Amino acid sequence: MRKLVFTLLVALFMLGAAFGAKYVVGLSLSTLNNPFFVTLRDGAIDTAEKLGIELIVLDAQDNPAKQLNDIEDLIQRGVDLIIINPTDSDAIVSAVESANEAGIPVITVDRASNGGKVVCHIASDNVEGGRMAARYIAKVLNGKGKVVELVGILGTSAARDRGKGFEEEIAKYPGLQLVAKQTANFNRAEGLIVMENILEAHPDIDAVFAQNDEMALGAIEAIKATGKLDEIVVVGFDAIPDAIEAIKKGEMEATIAQQPYLMGQLAVTKAFEYLTTGTVFFPVELKLITQENVE
Repeated sequence: MRKLVFTLLVALFMLGAAFGAKYVVGLSLSTLNNPFFVTLRDGAIDTAEKLGIELIVLDAQDNPAKQLNDIEDLIQRGVDLIIINPTDSDAIVSAVESANEAGIPVITVDRASNGGKVVCHIASDNVEGGRMAARYIAKVLNGKGKVVELVGILGTSAARDRGKGFEEEIAKYPGLQLVAKQTANFNRAEGLIVMENILEAHPDIDAVFAQNDEMALGAIEAIKATGKLDEIVVVGFDAIPDAIEAIKKGEMEATIAQQPYLMGQLAVTKAFEYLTTGTVFFPVELKLITQENVE
């Protein structure tokens, strides 16, 4: 994938240079208080520099109202395209529609918008990621045990899709019981507090699936305080550096890896591609058919 992105960058740079392209693109992120989105931003900035794009990065601080104001500001500045990582998939709809009315194309990244017109959406397969976490927990617990799910920001497509995949897969194991499911808003401090409360009500749990690593790391702190870290399996999502360190130390069992830098790269690459050519191109893998595999 990285080789493909590099090839696209070279081709687009040559195309853009031929037309003397110079674009201003806005990038509205849900928060920069999370290493995942910092890495995504870095991928976007590096790619924008290579393509000669002026990139305006705005941090919504997990506040839907601030994000709406930020995007309105980008519209007033007359940017050529806006890349949005929504704080809330429903609340962002009016901002996407405002950009549509202003004739400014929109790309969403990591989290989708539940309305308005977008050029394309750049994201991992979050449903499959949730399934992967459930299958791993089932394997470690031999299909039996009490499980807790820490949910991200309600209304975001990432929280919805990760939960959907996880719960559908867990339901396939009759010996696994989902005893608690609470939101901690993708936040480490809230993950700690929510986990403390859950442990009081359910001191005999066997595993925790947190829909992102920040909540998983908060949950680990709460579990540590009870002295049960060796007894409870914790699985996160994102593979941020702190989570990788926790896995190395044996404090976290696993995390579902995403590629935020590549997401940032792809979002800006697709923005440039759309502004330069008026379309976006997503290659589908080719397959060689011979007499040996023809059906």
